[in-house]
Amino acid sequence: MMKDVSRRDFLKITGAAAVTTAVASCGGSGSAGADIDPNGHHTGEIPTDQMTYRQNPTTGDKVSILGYGMMRLPTMMVDENEKDDVPAEEVIDQEQVNRLVKVALDHGVNYFDTSPAYCKGFSEQSTGIALKASGYDRSKYYIATKLSNFSPNQWSFEEGKKMFENSLTYLQTDYIDYLLLHGVGMGGMENLNSRYMDNGLLDWLMEQREKGRIRNLGFSYHGDIEVFDYLLSEQEKYHWDFVQIQLNYVDWHNANELNPRNTDGEYLYGELEKRGIPAVIMEPLLGGRLAKVPDHVVAHLKQRRPEDSVASWAFRYAGSKPGVLCVLSGMTYMEHLEDNLRTYCPLEVLEEEDVKWLEGETASLIVSFPTIACNDCKYCMPCPYGLDIPSIFVHYNKCVNKGNVPESQQAENYQRARRAFLVGYDRSVPRLRQADHCIGCGQCVVHCPQNINIPKEMQRIDRFVEALKQGLPL
Repeated sequence: MMKDVSRRDFLKITGAAAVTTAVASCGGSGSAGADIDPNGHHTGEIPTDQMTYRQNPTTGDKVSILGYGMMRLPTMMVDENEKDDVPAEEVIDQEQVNRLVKVALDHGVNYFDTSPAYCKGFSEQSTGIALKASGYDRSKYYIATKLSNFSPNQWSFEEGKKMFENSLTYLQTDYIDYLLLHGVGMGGMENLNSRYMDNGLLDWLMEQREKGRIRNLGFSYHGDIEVFDYLLSEQEKYHWDFVQIQLNYVDWHNANELNPRNTDGEYLYGELEKRGIPAVIMEPLLGGRLAKVPDHVVAHLKQRRPEDSVASWAFRYAGSKPGVLCVLSGMTYMEHLEDNLRTYCPLEVLEEEDVKWLEGETASLIVSFPTIACNDCKYCMPCPYGLDIPSIFVHYNKCVNKGNVPESQQAENYQRARRAFLVGYDRSVPRLRQADHCIGCGQCVVHCPQNINIPKEMQRIDRFVEALKQGLPL
């Protein structure tokens, strides 16, 4: 069912790898985490029959609590032309995607979440290839994808229908198990009406649900709470089968402190729970920030359970909510997948004391650090002026967590932090893609789910970098 593509486009999908690859499962029987290495990490075999599942009350689907988010897929550099004047291109490493998907399926993961907007538009193709290559029957897994009609030139009924039909083609399937209106809330009610209501697209999607081409219909929420409340108030009309929300132990009470437009997870989850609508969770790690916390927060977590990974606390927290159907994780590397499998095979539900400890003391420690609320979703990309916006923010946040953003020249660690920030900046972000090339056009701002004033942050980081380079007061 794959449509015709050029060889170069096919490389972007396959990563110059074989479509089918033999994959040896790393699992086995026995309890998760039976062995601990000297660093306190689990090394034992991961059971293949211990995944925790939740039942969808609408369809009866038995969904794995761990869902595979196909947003941050592994990549590789490919130089098709092998010419000095043609730079190598970063493409999806399809062989590695195939391997990850097969291992996930072997260990009970059965929910795979993608979108036409992910991975520069190639996530759906890559997901379809990997699922087909796994050898698993289509009935053994659930595919979630989205109507990602963000651009005004995609707001017509015809363009929306075309996007849905393309998703079926790329994913090599005749139906979508979980279809979402993507990113409702960004742009408020006017945006919602233009994308889905006024053009008749939502009515058509509901018809496709009746025909079985969509088995569950829902939406993912970002931003304006008016939109969230409106869609839930019309539950009798739309019969949402599920809703995807951002939820983690930091955002449960502190979302507004991180970003004035965000809504606390307690409210979002509570509104779904009282209506009996299953919640699918995105950003349980806040774009990885809850796996890369400051050193003193690592010590804080390890003191309570030394053998557990930092990330496992966030995944256990999200999974412990009884109204949660599935927790998504964008697992780029095998170690990410293995760690999450150990967390959910089976899930050890948090005690109430641990929940309060995470939402209170632990969240307060993290919120006190002045990181930028970037979740590395890459919705702001590509920048028309070539900036690598997510990489700039990721480097800055990493340096904040490591204490490499000195407050002044008088700081005790100034020289060490200065060097670490500048050297790491040049290594992480090519110079032509750094913050000083931002012209403040603002095209990125409307696409940011976290409502970051990206041009303002770029200017601030650029001033900070220049001050470090020239030894000026910070």
